[in-house]
Parts: sequence; C-alpha cells; structure tokens
Amino acid sequence: MKVLRTIFMGISAVALLFSCSEAKKMPQLTASGLDAAKFDTTIREMPVKLYTLKNANGMEVCITNYGGRIVSLCVPDKDGKLTDVVLGFDNIAQYADTINTPSDYGSSVGRYANRIKEGKFTLNNTEYQLKKNDGPNCLHGGGNTGWMHQVYEAEQIGDSILKLTIVAKDGENGFPGKVLAITTYKVTADNVLDMTWEAETDKPTIINQTNHNYYNLSGDFSQPGYDMILYVNADNFTPSDKLYIPTGEIKSVEDSECNRI
Repeated sequence: MKVLRTIFMGISAVALLFSCSEAKKMPQLTASGLDAAKFDTTIREMPVKLYTLKNANGMEVCITNYGGRIVSLCVPDKDGKLTDVVLGFDNIAQYADTINTPSDYGSSVGRYANRIKEGKFTLNNTEYQLKKNDGPNCLHGGGNTGWMHQVYEAEQIGDSILKLTIVAKDGENGFPGKVLAITTYKVTADNVLDMTWEAETDKPTIINQTNHNYYNLSGDFSQPGYDMILYVNADNFTPSDKLYIPTGEIKSVEDSECNRI
C-alpha cells in the first residue's frame, strides 16, 4: 500500500505541475479580449507594453505607450454589458508596421494634429518648412515620423491613471523648439475617459495635440458607425477645402450642417 500511495502521489504531483505549467501559458486577457503579451516588446531600444486602466464599475481602457494609443475602450451599456467601442489591432506588430498596416488608430497625435498647408508656416517672421507626408501638406506632425509612431515613457498611477511622456528634439520634422509633452489618460468613477495634454518648449513653436480614436458605439466593427450623434459644445467651427485644409474662416455653427440635429 505504501508503494501504491507513493505512485499515486507521484502521479498527482506530475499532474499538478502540468496544470501549473499550462496555467502559465494561458494568456491573461483583458475585458476586451486583448492578450497583453502581444504588446510586450522593444522598439528603438525602448520597452513597449499594454497598460490597463479601470474603475469600480468595470469600465476598462487599454493603452500602449507606442504612439500613446488607446487600443480598446470598454464601457458598460444601459444593461451593464461591457462593450469595446474603439477600433484597434490586437497586437503591437500591426501598429508598428507602417508599410503593410499603416494607421493612426487611437494615437496621441503630435506635434501638430491635422494638416498644415504646403508643409510650412511663419512664426515671428521666420518661415519653417516641415516634412511633407500628405501630398503637398504636413499631416499629424510628419506621419510615420511623428509622435504616433514614437515610444512614450509610461508611468501608471494606481488603477485609473496613465501618464505618458515624450521629448521631441529641436528641428524634428522641421518644427522649431525642443518639446516636453505629456499625455495623461484617466478613467473616472462615473465612466469618463479624461484625456489631458501638456507641453513645454524652449523656444517659440506651434503645437496641437489630440487623440485619434475611431469610435463605433455599437461595438460591432463589421458595421458602419454613421448613425452615431456627436455633441460638441461649440459656437463656431473652421470649414476646410477638398484637401481638408482649414480655409481660415471661423464660421458659426448656427444654420450650418454642424447644427442639423
């Protein structure tokens, strides 16, 4: 009996070790189904990870410090069911592949969101020529060499705050001034994703940061999201031409297409 007991104990131990080994291999998935291991890499000698923010209600936001990108945004619907409402890839390889899968999905855009006509501007009587990456224009600070494809330093503060920091050199893509820029993502108790941008520079420059999420509130990314209603608390807007360049006019939203709802 002692021999049999030893054999059975040995089998149990082997089974337990096998179970533990298999458990280690099991991916640790987020609420949106992301495997954080697929974002764990090094780009330009800087570590890249997937960071998860959440609140007590179950809201969850997953962010990679590559480009400061929001990868998923899960919010409870009216029935309490969590739904991912932003478009994104499920791995870092596709985000970093600027040839086969170029995208600005979820990124923290800089130095300058939108297009700058002919890639140049004048500041304090000095004309600056920027990198042209959208036909004759500069888009999102240089596109593949802009901040959406740079690695931010990341500091997660508790469960709900992520602070991302980037330092841009003077002359980067033609922009003047060294810039220290900070993007802070915060999930609040009332299911709000609060985004804050800050920047400091050592000489006069221009800067216009934003987030570039693509939203589909249905959570079904196989369907278009054209039936959503966006509310912006604004009195005016800036019309653009066929190349999406602002015309310079500041127009009232009253009696415009922007005020049709």
